[in-house]
Amino acid sequence: MNGCFSFGSGRSFHTAVTVRNGPHQPSRPEPQCRHDKDENMTPTRYAIGFLCAFGLASTAIGGPRETLIDRYAAAAKAADPSFVGFSAARGETLHRTQHNMGKADTPACTSCHGNDTRSAGRTRTRKPIEPMALSVSPERYKDAAKVEKWFKRNCDEVLGRECTPLEKGDWLAYMMNQ
Repeated sequence: MNGCFSFGSGRSFHTAVTVRNGPHQPSRPEPQCRHDKDENMTPTRYAIGFLCAFGLASTAIGGPRETLIDRYAAAAKAADPSFVGFSAARGETLHRTQHNMGKADTPACTSCHGNDTRSAGRTRTRKPIEPMALSVSPERYKDAAKVEKWFKRNCDEVLGRECTPLEKGDWLAYMMNQ
């Protein structure tokens, strides 16, 4: 029986198994694993292993966006116990719909942000707005206070009221999928 187990990292684990050739024959040492040599662990493999471990750890911890989404999910669940999750489709509908309940010159999110979330938008005063899509603006939505500030301002201008936690989460789900 070969007692060598490789964990894919180039390191091996050996079991304490002795191989016997028969009931009355002397034991011989167990064969060495072919994975047992340090030369298999090149600097590149160490770097890849480190980056993979770091990536998994940072994913498990979560980031500011995940914390924000979790907060909106808890508030949405408190407001409606049947809440099961955010919807990028509902977020897209919120973003594209002409609401006509806020300011007359901003009836929809697209009034300033445009139809393509991957492109820059413009305020009514022609000031540029960075693209809203996370794929194009990866630093977006990391600062919860800033996100809340813009939700408060923009929801009031477009909807004439504050957005609900469900609307915020849906809209963010849409932007994070873009």
